[in-house]
Amino acid sequence: MPAHHISIEKEYNKPLSEIFSAITDHENFGKLIGAKINRVKQGSDNHINGLDSIRRINIGPLPSFEETVTGFIKDEYFEYKISKGSPIKNHIGKLVFSTSGEQTKLIYTIDFDMKLPLPLIGSIVKNTLEKQISKGLNKLK
Repeated sequence: MPAHHISIEKEYNKPLSEIFSAITDHENFGKLIGAKINRVKQGSDNHINGLDSIRRINIGPLPSFEETVTGFIKDEYFEYKISKGSPIKNHIGKLVFSTSGEQTKLIYTIDFDMKLPLPLIGSIVKNTLEKQISKGLNKLK
């Protein structure tokens, strides 16, 4: 079981397809969370940001790392894992999209461990990720 868990729930008064596209587009997601994200490889499922696509993430002065999309169902589900260059291991992010009446609902979870067993650093990473992603997702409201 991963040592760190993040769960963020958001509701939007916008169409599901608009929210899904805004969040799963690699470059746009970078703008939302204040990171530089570039697509390294297009998806293998006819979706540019879909299954097997790879994105490189640069956050400030930190070394870049890559994430690979491991699950993609348009307008429903998006899953990724860190696949290269991070002090985090066993990282998996899952985004589940649904509608309720006129609202779009997003449940975004992240689970991860630190490569080095430093509990304080893991907690700092968790809190920073949670705050930055939540703040970015609020921009879509």
